[in-house]
Amino acid sequence: MRFRDFHPNIKLRIIFGFFSEIIGSMIFPFMAIYFAVHFGAKLTGILLILNIIVGALVGFYGGYLSDLMGRKKLMVTAEVIRSASLIVMTIANSPWFESPVLTFLMFLVGSICWGIEGPATDAMLIDVSKPEQRKLMYSIMYWSGNLSIAIGGAVGAFLLFQLFIGMTIMSIIMAFVLIFFIEESYEPKQVAKKNSTKLQVFKDIYNSYKTVAQDKIFILFVIAGLFIISLEFQLTNYIAVRLNENMPEQNIFSWSVDGLEMIGILRTENTILVVLFAAVVMKIIQKYKDKNVFLLSIVLFTIGYTGISYFNNIWILIFAMVIATMGELMRVPVQQSYLAAIPPDDKRSSYMAVNAFTFQGSMIFASLCVTLGAYLSKEMMSLIILSTGLIGYLMIHQIIPSLEKRVQNQKTADEGGTREVQNMQLHEQTE
Repeated sequence: MRFRDFHPNIKLRIIFGFFSEIIGSMIFPFMAIYFAVHFGAKLTGILLILNIIVGALVGFYGGYLSDLMGRKKLMVTAEVIRSASLIVMTIANSPWFESPVLTFLMFLVGSICWGIEGPATDAMLIDVSKPEQRKLMYSIMYWSGNLSIAIGGAVGAFLLFQLFIGMTIMSIIMAFVLIFFIEESYEPKQVAKKNSTKLQVFKDIYNSYKTVAQDKIFILFVIAGLFIISLEFQLTNYIAVRLNENMPEQNIFSWSVDGLEMIGILRTENTILVVLFAAVVMKIIQKYKDKNVFLLSIVLFTIGYTGISYFNNIWILIFAMVIATMGELMRVPVQQSYLAAIPPDDKRSSYMAVNAFTFQGSMIFASLCVTLGAYLSKEMMSLIILSTGLIGYLMIHQIIPSLEKRVQNQKTADEGGTREVQNMQLHEQTE
């Protein structure tokens, strides 16, 4: 399986998403600092939480709409609105006019657009990919995402006005690509009722997500993912606070490093390892069963971040990050491949919208651990982090036979669909 074998939708999404993420990683990680300078730290925290909540709520509606209307229409609408918001944001940070309030409002519009587009995009990638392609597809996307962060983060938020112009141009190009080159991947069987009341719409949304909530395997998969991914978010939350407060200065190649600088080193190490070894790890794990790779990856991931949460020695921390990153590289493509096999065709976007809570819930849980760390000892916090990974492992271990069954069912259905298409083509040729 090679990149050129992917559906054109996947190729275009990977290529243009890469360049868009480079510019985005130059800007958006620094927006919290931008808002703190203009609004103060306390108000900035509230605004960022509001931004997450609004994006999550819109995401649920976006997932429902995508299953009702199809993918492309929503993706195009969201990208056009995002382009307009970026134009306004650029003007609000130009040499002639500056408005932090307008910048935040457009920042919020950007989150709304992602809530609309995100579930549709995730569902579209599943629609146009085959089960045997997905590990490679998600591995490439994960690798390109980390590479874009590495490139964008190295540049930083310099020349903000010019970067906004670049982001705006890239968004307009992306909208153009979506309109003229991306193919619709899902034609819904039902159509929206023109005379539906608002109450009926809410009932339809409720019924749609009621079906998702009744899928116990999926809900357990999301909860387990929340616990597992929260380990990584600890690095910029509890672990960052602990190392900053407790790690003594140490020398590494005659360079004095304190706890705050160590966080930067660990994050950089993680990114570099992902960029350099993603392809190697992907090639290795292809030889083994997905379920064994998934379970081993959780073990490595948990051991790595538990070690980082406890030790202060530079070399032990660096080695622990190697273990954690190897677990991450093994986990991401397999976990995403299992996720793609769970939802039925007519509910994919709704499932993806709920799955987004994995990341939002992980951030919330990791933030709570900062507060817990102020009251509990280092040993207790490391035990909590270890237990978090263990819970995630046990939940995945429990449902993995069902996940394997769904993957197999999807492969069978896909093969059946392929044979049906081939038979139809053969029939047309004979006629």
